[in-house]
Amino acid sequence: MGKLSGIKVLDLSLFLPGPMLTLMMADHGAEVIKVEPPTGDPARQMEPMEAGQSVWFRNLNRGKEAIALDLKSDAGRQSLWDLIATADVMIEGFRPGVIKRLGFDYDAVSAENPGIVYCSISAFGQEGEMAHHPAHDLAVQALSGFLSVNDGPDGLPVVPGVPSADMAAGLNGLSAILMALLGRQQTGKGDYVDIAMFDSMMPWCAHIAGGAISGGQAPQSQSQRSLGGAAFYNVYATSDGKHVVLGAREIKFAKNLLNALDRLDLLPLAENEAGEGQAPLTAFLRATFASKTRDAWVRWFEDKDVAFSPILNFREALDQDFLRERGLLIQADDNHQIAPSFRFASEDKWQASDAPELQK
Repeated sequence: MGKLSGIKVLDLSLFLPGPMLTLMMADHGAEVIKVEPPTGDPARQMEPMEAGQSVWFRNLNRGKEAIALDLKSDAGRQSLWDLIATADVMIEGFRPGVIKRLGFDYDAVSAENPGIVYCSISAFGQEGEMAHHPAHDLAVQALSGFLSVNDGPDGLPVVPGVPSADMAAGLNGLSAILMALLGRQQTGKGDYVDIAMFDSMMPWCAHIAGGAISGGQAPQSQSQRSLGGAAFYNVYATSDGKHVVLGAREIKFAKNLLNALDRLDLLPLAENEAGEGQAPLTAFLRATFASKTRDAWVRWFEDKDVAFSPILNFREALDQDFLRERGLLIQADDNHQIAPSFRFASEDKWQASDAPELQK
């Protein structure tokens, strides 16, 4: 029995934010019914494939049921109303206004099922001047300011490796839904939550954009302690063209490393403001790390109390022993799945499950 056993969820979303949200609910016992268009969720066709299914689709939709409904048809709409009658949660990710034109907006749904918790996920929210602006993760990150500091030493922004706006929206949506379900225990009534990817990103900038938040200038990566301006929170190339990082700025770690390198004279630089004040220390570390291969540095650091890590590609990351110790990558019969990132001591060990075939 999972923590969400007995909770019935209707998921009308596609691709990433909504399915990731309902995956976490399904992994913990919720009955999730994925309502797809007749052509199916496009993620079903996303390469690569393993055992006849998209790896992406399986890892975001395992443990759910899936049904194809044409919501423009009378039969499809009636089928959805039948599902809504007994649902606890409904999630939709259409562009703003579409779900209302289909007749399934919150006002209509809650009139039939007052206890339902209803969540809409969009790029910029359901109302306002940006509501109808088309955007996926990259465009949201661009407009939220985050892409400006996703830059390299040349100062040019690059496409981010993590779809942070998508993931932030999914996490915010999950949190809001769980809060609303708790609130329903007190009032007996559900609620509506408007989750915007843009809104979900903004609180994440508090530690890097304090100056801009308080009315000042935007942060510049090369002079910001968390974005590349600090010597002990930075990326360094090694002699074999690979990279390592120093990942903590506490002075004790700086002292431990500089002592091991016989350069304690540079320690005061580690306490300077990020940017030009630490530039000589950064230059020394760049030259130092360039003198050995990445794996030679890994061995060298084994007995050093320093926040150091090699930069691994995903093949290397997924092959690490401690990842298997944590049970994070599971081989289930003929496929591989990433296990839930949170598990409860009171529950049975998590078991991998299949992603649903589309029922028509």
